[in-house]
Amino acid sequence: MTGVWYEAGGAGDPVLLLHSSTADARMWDPQWEALTASFRVIRLDFRGYGRSPWAADDPYSDDGDVARLLDDLGLERVAVVASSHGGQVALELATARPGLVSRLVLLNAKCDLPATPDVEEFGAEEMRLVEAGDLVGAAELNARTWLGPDADDATRARLAEMQHEAYKVQLAADPEPERIRGRIDLAAVRAPALVVGGGRDLPYFRHSARHLAATLPHARLVELEWAGHLPNLERPAETTRIIQDFLREPDQP
Repeated sequence: MTGVWYEAGGAGDPVLLLHSSTADARMWDPQWEALTASFRVIRLDFRGYGRSPWAADDPYSDDGDVARLLDDLGLERVAVVASSHGGQVALELATARPGLVSRLVLLNAKCDLPATPDVEEFGAEEMRLVEAGDLVGAAELNARTWLGPDADDATRARLAEMQHEAYKVQLAADPEPERIRGRIDLAAVRAPALVVGGGRDLPYFRHSARHLAATLPHARLVELEWAGHLPNLERPAETTRIIQDFLREPDQP
């Protein structure tokens, strides 16, 4: 087995949940009960997040960890619901193992577009706070940046807590492992995809959603004008319905 923490629940067709890099697998708590009522659901913490230590003897990749976990669980075909960085990992997985991914739900997914000033400015401020030792301030910056106006105070506190814990896990790594990125070839992704964009997200991710919907061979775009970067935390019930409806659609011949 890989060194990543995971949880499985429910029964039925398998669904994999991949979290954002500003959170961990707990970001899917609002969807867990509803999805496990109809599907066999697996969620994991990438290395360096939540309950997965940031450790590796050799270079590793998140998509490689996911593929090994699914192989260990004996799953040959899964639907993938992924947020932000998790969306990038899902696209890497679908590129490397197209037969493994049956369909994709991509929530403000990161893809292969170059960074733009909005993302670079956020990253520079986050790095400044982390290097100054202000991990609480950096975590709060993430909550302010990535959650739209519909998120309540408890959700903002929960997201900041997940990010703060990730900083601590990653800063404790000695030696720091080498993470490598998988390849993304959007034209090679054969799975039907629902691409969800947030109208209140950073411009980079709004553009990314439109790029993915236009480039993936079998994709459609849903733009949620109310949403920031993490709609499943901002309006959980509405986002859960969107996910469920797509997962329940009949396969096209």
